[in-house]
Amino acid sequence: MEKNGSARDTACKLCKERFKLPENEDEGNLPRILACGHIYCTNCLLSIQSDNVIRCPGCQEESTLPAGGVFGLQEESSIIGVIYTAKINESYRRKNKLQESQENKMKEDETEKQAGDTAKADTIVGEALAEAAGNLSQLISVHEALTDGLTELLEAEKARLQMEISQAADKALCAIQKWKTVQLHELTELETQFFSSQQTVSHIQERIKSLKNAMQMAREIRRVPFLDQYCVLDKLLETLRAPVDSFDLKRISLGSSMSCVFQEENLDQSLSLSLKMEKRSLKLCGAVEGGCSGTKLPNFQEQDQENLRSQSITPSPKPSDIIDFSSLSSCSDLQSPDVIVEEVLEEEVEELVDPVTGPDRMSKKLRHQSKKRRHQSFKKQHDSKWVVVSHIVSPAHFYVRHVADKLESEVLSKRIHNLCSGNGCSFALGDSLESKSLVFVLSKERQWCRSRVVEILQQGNLEAVKICPVTQLAGVYVYSLDFGFCRRINIQSEDGTPESTLKAVNNQLRKICEDVKLELSGFVPQAIRCSLKDLVPYDLGKGWDNRALVAFRAITGSAALEMQPLGRDRDALLVDLRKIPVEQHSDVPISLREYLVFNEVARFYYPVITDRKPLLYYPPVYPRVNTELNVVVCHINSPGDFYVQAVDSMESLLLTTRLQDCYNTPAVLEDEELKVYCPEIGQPCVARFEENLWYRAQVIGCPRASKVEVLYVDFGNRKIIPVSDLRKIKNEFFTLPAMAIPCCLADVIPFDGETWSEVCTSRFISLTYQKLVLIFVTERVSRPAPIPVTVFESDGAQANIAEVLVKEELACCKDKMKTNKASLFDNDADIWDPVLEISSAKPSSYPSGKTDCREQNKELLDLQIHLRSPDQLKDLTVRISHVCSPSSFYVQFTQYDAQLQRICEKVRSECELTEPQEVVWKADMFCAAYINGVWERGQICADLTSTDTAEVRRCDHGNTEKLHVSSLRPLPSSLIGSMSLECSLDDITPTGGQSVWTSTAIDLFSHYVSGAVALITIKEPTEERPVPVTLFCSNKIGQYVSMSDFLVHEGLALGKRKPRDPIIQKPEEKDVRSPTTKTQTNEKKNSSLSLLLKTSLEGTLTPPKPSPRRLNSTAKVKTSLYNAPQLPSPGHIQMTVTAVGDDGVIYGRSQDLECQLQQLCLRIQQTWKTLPEPKPYTWKSVLGCAVFGSDSLWYRGQILSVLGGNVEVQYVDHGFVENIPMAHVYPVLLCADVPQLCIPCKLHGINPLGGRWQEFTVAFLRELLQNRFVDVQILDLPADPRGPLTVQIFLDGLNLNEILSHHGHGSVDAAIAAEEEHTAIPPTPILDVWDITTEGLVETQEPMLGPFVSPNLPQEGDHFKVQVKHLCTPNEVFLWPLEGAVDTEVEGETLEEALFRINANISTLPPLTCFNSGYPCLAEYSDGKYYRAKLLQITSLEPVTLLVQHVDFGSDDALPPRKLRQMPADLLKFPTQVLKVRIAGLKAPTISQQKDVLPYSPGWSVAAAMEMIDLLHGSITATVVAREPDVVVQLYNKDGELVHLGLVNKGLAELE
Repeated sequence: MEKNGSARDTACKLCKERFKLPENEDEGNLPRILACGHIYCTNCLLSIQSDNVIRCPGCQEESTLPAGGVFGLQEESSIIGVIYTAKINESYRRKNKLQESQENKMKEDETEKQAGDTAKADTIVGEALAEAAGNLSQLISVHEALTDGLTELLEAEKARLQMEISQAADKALCAIQKWKTVQLHELTELETQFFSSQQTVSHIQERIKSLKNAMQMAREIRRVPFLDQYCVLDKLLETLRAPVDSFDLKRISLGSSMSCVFQEENLDQSLSLSLKMEKRSLKLCGAVEGGCSGTKLPNFQEQDQENLRSQSITPSPKPSDIIDFSSLSSCSDLQSPDVIVEEVLEEEVEELVDPVTGPDRMSKKLRHQSKKRRHQSFKKQHDSKWVVVSHIVSPAHFYVRHVADKLESEVLSKRIHNLCSGNGCSFALGDSLESKSLVFVLSKERQWCRSRVVEILQQGNLEAVKICPVTQLAGVYVYSLDFGFCRRINIQSEDGTPESTLKAVNNQLRKICEDVKLELSGFVPQAIRCSLKDLVPYDLGKGWDNRALVAFRAITGSAALEMQPLGRDRDALLVDLRKIPVEQHSDVPISLREYLVFNEVARFYYPVITDRKPLLYYPPVYPRVNTELNVVVCHINSPGDFYVQAVDSMESLLLTTRLQDCYNTPAVLEDEELKVYCPEIGQPCVARFEENLWYRAQVIGCPRASKVEVLYVDFGNRKIIPVSDLRKIKNEFFTLPAMAIPCCLADVIPFDGETWSEVCTSRFISLTYQKLVLIFVTERVSRPAPIPVTVFESDGAQANIAEVLVKEELACCKDKMKTNKASLFDNDADIWDPVLEISSAKPSSYPSGKTDCREQNKELLDLQIHLRSPDQLKDLTVRISHVCSPSSFYVQFTQYDAQLQRICEKVRSECELTEPQEVVWKADMFCAAYINGVWERGQICADLTSTDTAEVRRCDHGNTEKLHVSSLRPLPSSLIGSMSLECSLDDITPTGGQSVWTSTAIDLFSHYVSGAVALITIKEPTEERPVPVTLFCSNKIGQYVSMSDFLVHEGLALGKRKPRDPIIQKPEEKDVRSPTTKTQTNEKKNSSLSLLLKTSLEGTLTPPKPSPRRLNSTAKVKTSLYNAPQLPSPGHIQMTVTAVGDDGVIYGRSQDLECQLQQLCLRIQQTWKTLPEPKPYTWKSVLGCAVFGSDSLWYRGQILSVLGGNVEVQYVDHGFVENIPMAHVYPVLLCADVPQLCIPCKLHGINPLGGRWQEFTVAFLRELLQNRFVDVQILDLPADPRGPLTVQIFLDGLNLNEILSHHGHGSVDAAIAAEEEHTAIPPTPILDVWDITTEGLVETQEPMLGPFVSPNLPQEGDHFKVQVKHLCTPNEVFLWPLEGAVDTEVEGETLEEALFRINANISTLPPLTCFNSGYPCLAEYSDGKYYRAKLLQITSLEPVTLLVQHVDFGSDDALPPRKLRQMPADLLKFPTQVLKVRIAGLKAPTISQQKDVLPYSPGWSVAAAMEMIDLLHGSITATVVAREPDVVVQLYNKDGELVHLGLVNKGLAELE
């Protein structure tokens, strides 16, 4: 930026206009940086761009624009921050100016009076300022001298005093500890002072215990009246009504005769502590002032005797007469493995006690008020109740039971059991059962429970009835009042007689009579319906899926949960459930709502805010090249990766202070709007680092549930924290860019040339971490690469940190490593290893039949390939033969095509006439393979097991094939070699910090280079594979493009940092000044500033400390695929469809495979009962794997791709694909001997819409086939045993191809359809015979209406104005002529008036009963009114939905039958208000680059439709071109041009 002025310039150097920030709808004029470093405004750059290239007006250097054009260039964040700060200051200045104007108005007279003295005052002020400047310079000099001289003295004196104070304090603490031990030992005899009071306390405790037992017995008698016969009621009442003994409460105010006194003297200058234990006289602390001397202490012994006498008089029940309810009130037997909750029962019993009068009434009132306060406090603390989930329908519909009702539940259960024991409450022959009546139902646990009848099924009746005799009962559907679940009970009698039916009913149901109902009326239903507040399904289109229910059950289980009521919705409570974690470090309850949201099975319901882009941090400001900067090293990963903070401004310190002041306030901490529940990767936020320390951060990963990994953007370190430590960042904290600048040490590399050692990193941390250093930028890099810098110490020595590491042999210079490599290459031969390796050292290995070995060797030596020396291995023409990834692809040199052909002929002549041999094929053995009718050289990849299929790598192409052993022959040793070279693009790495390439990057790379002729440059000759190369491919205009740069430009790869050769500075040259020399020159100038900055940083800046560095070595594992499925023979088979892939492949299992799957699941779950230890793996060589599902079961899977921290896995026994975290996948094979139990199939004879399976077509297939039992006709078996079968699928005798063709999802191939006439179709299953009688049915009285009348159009060639009312496709529209259009009147009223009259009495019109295609009707629109329409088709059967077309508007609508009415016949006399026409001269493009297409017309894109809608606005005229078979018109705009030409010019359509 030095070329273009200071960062504080707020105006463009080219147009001299000021930069402008975007406001409201104004896009602004932001400063942007070119590749050369110059800065210009956006408007200037837009005006000078040409073909995605901008030539800098200053230095004439060309800059290539990114994908977003000018708007994709990097913005200058420093200037933006200055503009934003200036804007805020300007608003403050305007406010102050307004206040000053008001004050000046009041002081007008005084200002006029002093106007004459202004000039004189200015002169005096100027002279004073000059004197002040001199004084200031003197003060600065004195300050510098004092600061430099007194610093060392202050530090030494401070250290001495600290040591003396610490020694004195240690001695004092030691003496105090000894005194404390002695005094505490004497307290053991303190209990003797209160012996009589302790006896009184014991007596009161016994009285409380007996009274509680009596109260509990009284409650049970009130609840269950018949219990009074088991106890003596008179004694119970005496115990309840017994008055409370009078106790002298003043006794508790008496203390002991001992006290502890603390004395201090002269605390200002010296400290003298006096600690002594003294005795004092007994006092009544609660006595009234002035009466202490006359108060006589009570006699404890006499009082105790009185209490004993009162106790003997008070009646109490005998133990033999009391029922022990302690076992009932205990909750220790709660069936909860996680939480034990004690029941708290507290009721008022004043109604059972005689009224109190006199002085005791006041004491009772005081006790009542105290008890009320305790109850309110208890109630406030226990607003949330403990419950157990009894039944779950969905997170929005479930039932809970209070834990506190366990006692009542047990009493109710015993009572019901007593009522139903034997023949109690049994049904009789004459009894009937009504719906909504109460019955007792025998549960699966053989316990009777209360239930309500919901539905009754009678024998011989298909529909439910309201009342039914019990002898004709076929089944009932009941709802449990105490548990919340619904259950269907089928009544199955043995011989069908009324007696056997009655017996079957009584075995499962019992009736509830009126007296029993009255007896149980005191027990309210214990199942409470609840719903999680403000929670909706994650996918609103699919609703609550099985994953949500599994997650709900996983956290609830049978444990007791804390329920927090949040509101009510009709008959359901809106709540949140919280679970206390077990065996965890945190005791914070787990919120069920937050748990479901974080696991992505639910979402919080919030209003949707559209058109709002999230704010992001500005990138850090990189310093200029060849400049010095004072910084603080804030975080270190290694000498090649560390972060610094610039200290040239106080903005970072102010930012840290503002963050703490804002986010440490209680209002902000508890603000629900600022809490983060569902963090997303890349989301900016504020994160807690330590207690009460908040910093700006960015989410970079979600390693596990409720945890996120964040990057502190102002310090550079990373940390894994709970989600509860995140807060949303306010907009005001986006002003400043990120403060942490990534850096790396220049001119040095690791000592071993690869990785930085722990010793080197530790030494670098000790030299620089949290210290003020000086850096010198040596090279300009592009963001976000680290800046190469030279680091110097800030003290007087100013040593170079890199030189210190080199001197201590912890690192080495780059020039030394380069010299070592050059000497190493000088000793190598100039001939690189040949691609075709021919060994002639073992003539004995040749067959004995070959007589002339020399001639053979001479012939083969002509095939040996000698590559050029390293200096000439550039721009080699190759052909890409096979692509695995950008890190592994195979090439063939085009200059050796003739040799490759000769080798193939030689292999064919050697193996064509040979017979298969019994060879034990092992891994890495060479062979001749018969592939696609050609003999080629191959290499075995793995040892053969029990199967006869081998995986062979094609030596001359690079890819692998699976072949039968009969297609393999031994390869003569003279032909062993390879004509393909494995290469790698080593200058790029995958995005996301992963070691594997994503499927998107591989697919894009393979799409452009597979089979293409390209140029490569071999970087260095090596024997290792793959060889590092640079790959160039030609584009459409014939220019060669680097594939590495292309992948980086597409955002699918990251470029590696390229080491730069060190700059060797010669000290003898006087004009060259090193950074150290510069620093020494300016040392005196910057000494005071450095000291000031260092002091301020050490005093105020507390950046986060880096987390400990962990070097987790990744485990290298390799797994093979599971065995291929056993394919059935061609013919008819029945299968269950398990999944439908995105590519249209249908997966299914036969009945035999279903049985094998059950056995396999049982075998896997018995073998794998615990989770293996999670480790980082290299997933590149992992194919088969084990998946731990969300239902805590193990499944077999196959890895398809690795995307960031997730893995795309296909379940080999089910077929469906899922994207799951890496933590749930393990690189092991489960039951490897069992083949895949899912068979892939592809449909035969169907062409999908648009040439590929669309998303809506796949969704239709899943809805139609998934989990359905279908008939399959197998037509052909694949060559690859893992490939899909070619089949035809029949649903109830209907061919699936015809169903897809009928619904417009594809077309049947005519040639194949003719062959299918001779194909044996499986017989249609025999359906049930329904004997349906039509007797008593009344025929519909709806009249059969004719078609609608179309409007008349002008003659052909005449121009007339039209209005387009609806657009189907860009070449099919509905229009209405404006000229000559007069409202037709029928019987004196227009169509609008007739529709108004009909809508006023719409309830009188009968519903539609005729659903023929094209039939006229009245359809309800979104405004609630009915308009004319016609039926098109039935789109859905459950629920029934019909597609109609509004004939007066042209739009379509899907409506249920209840929104359709019969149309009066007189409305047919009115012509339709629109006419469907086709636009002439326009058709869909043959090749379209648009991805979003119209689902009902895939040839047209959505962009074309939106563009055509914009073109049809305004004044449009039309002329009729043809009337048969369809009306064809041409549309013109107001300028007389064809409307569709604008669509053609943009490439969205073609001329017809």
